[in-house]
Amino acid sequence: MLDHYQIQLTRMLEAEQYDDARELLQFLLHCQGEDERHYEEWRNLLNWLDMAFPQGQGNADAGLGDDEESIRRQVLDPGEQDEAYVQQVLYIMKHHPMIEQQMLALERAVLLRHPGVDEEILDWLTGNELHPVVQFKALQCLRKRGLSGQIHLNRLGEQVELEIEMTPLTLEDFPGPVIRILERVEQVTEVFDPTLPHFAREMWKECLQFLYGTSTYAWMLREDDDTVDCFAASLHLTLLLAAYGSANDDEIRETYGITDALRFRYEQACRVIRQVGEASRGQGDDSEP
Repeated sequence: MLDHYQIQLTRMLEAEQYDDARELLQFLLHCQGEDERHYEEWRNLLNWLDMAFPQGQGNADAGLGDDEESIRRQVLDPGEQDEAYVQQVLYIMKHHPMIEQQMLALERAVLLRHPGVDEEILDWLTGNELHPVVQFKALQCLRKRGLSGQIHLNRLGEQVELEIEMTPLTLEDFPGPVIRILERVEQVTEVFDPTLPHFAREMWKECLQFLYGTSTYAWMLREDDDTVDCFAASLHLTLLLAAYGSANDDEIRETYGITDALRFRYEQACRVIRQVGEASRGQGDDSEP
């Protein structure tokens, strides 16, 4: 998980999401069992952020004004889009070995103005076995480029049919039932550690990007409290294991009302979220409930 959070931190700093980066550093400093040099690096970076970007003045994504949005577009769009630039963006999108670089290329691809780009992205997305988060980012890219209609993909071993224009662009765009799961965890965890809700949000966002459109995702959309409780408890368990290396399963099940009758469904939900974590480290497999 350390590598995952280091990548997240890098992305936040590159996107000038300084408040989010500050929260992530505070969370990492609460984690146990890491090399002392990591804690020293995190403390130094946190001190720099506190001095350079006081609290509340450092999120380029939170309520972007017109000027900030313009700056962000300038960063992603060099203005002059010659053939060499377009081909470089598309090549990185298709072939770069690092997922983060592929996703950055997809952000740049949103702004490409050359003809044939839509077809290139569609052909690549539908004709290759891609990391599920890269697939999701590509769907977002297509929606931002104004495309609509159905697309058929292999998502975690399942053949799914999705509407491009329905792809969520933010966490808030996801349907109510999956947001209720997150809200349930945020309400419980903020009492014990004010940094945990933020990381519950990041972990849940990653889970949704992995699972979007699959049978597991459809399971999470059920409008019943039992499903919310099972997934909320499993997210809470996974969060504590990532943060502290241990968690009291009995206590978590009691907190979320996981009775013996719900035990099997809860363990299924735990397996799903665990598989997402494994897949994020390149060890994923199918994740059906």
